[in-house]
Amino acid sequence: MDCPQEAHPRPVLEFRQYTLHPSKRDTLIELFDRELVESQEAAGMRLIGQFRDLDRPNHFVWIRSFPNMAVRAQALATFYGGPVWAAHRTAANATMVDSDDVLLLRPARPGSGFPAGGPARPPPGSTALAATLFGATLYELETPVDEEFVQFFEQKVVPILVATGAPPIAYLKTEPAENNYPALPVRTGENVFLWFASFTSPEAFQRHAEQLARSKPWTESVQPNLLRRLKAAPQQRRLTPTARSRLR
Repeated sequence: MDCPQEAHPRPVLEFRQYTLHPSKRDTLIELFDRELVESQEAAGMRLIGQFRDLDRPNHFVWIRSFPNMAVRAQALATFYGGPVWAAHRTAANATMVDSDDVLLLRPARPGSGFPAGGPARPPPGSTALAATLFGATLYELETPVDEEFVQFFEQKVVPILVATGAPPIAYLKTEPAENNYPALPVRTGENVFLWFASFTSPEAFQRHAEQLARSKPWTESVQPNLLRRLKAAPQQRRLTPTARSRLR
C-alpha cells in the first residue's frame, strides 16, 4: 500500500543510518532491494529511499514514512511480526553492527516533506544505478525547532542554497511524539532539523560546495547567524541511491 507523503497533516518519517560489518553493505542492499521493499509497503508504510553513504563505506542509510504515528505502530507490528521479516531477519541482522541510529521526524511545515509523486521505483531485479547524489544536512539545536528557525531557514538560508545549486527538496524536524514501537529504538532528547538536496552527480555537489564557500552573503552573514543557533557543527551526508530507491 502506497501512503502519499502529504495525504495527512502530520506524516512521520524515520531517517535510519545503519553501521554494518566491513564489506557487508552490498550484501544487505541486495537483500533489502529484493525482499524488503514491497513487503514493507504492503504493511502500510512508504519507502522513500535507500542509499550508500559515499563517505562512510560501512553505512547504509534509508528513509521510510507513515501517514501518522498510529499507522506507524500498526505497520511496524505487521511487518516485523510477519513472514517476510521472519524469513530474512537473520541474514539482514548478520550484516549489522548497529541499527539504532534513527531519527523520528516530520515535515517542518505542511508541504516541506518529500513529494508523493515522481518516477516509479525501478522494478525487482533492477541493477542500474542512478548518477544522482543526495545531500542530507543535519542541524542540531538546543531547543525544539520553532517557527522562527523555520522562517530563518526559508528566508535566509534557502535563497543562498538555490543560488549555489542546492535547492532543498525536503526539510524536516524532530517528531516529538513518544516512540510507539519500542522494539525499534529511536534517538531521543534531540532537537534536529534535517534538509535534503538533489544533485545530478558528485561533481555537481562539489560545485555547489565551492560556490557556497565563495559566497560572501553566506560566509559573512548567514552562516555565522546559523551557527549561533546550533548546538553543534552541522553534519552532512553524501548519499547515492541504490538500484531500487524510489528517490533517485
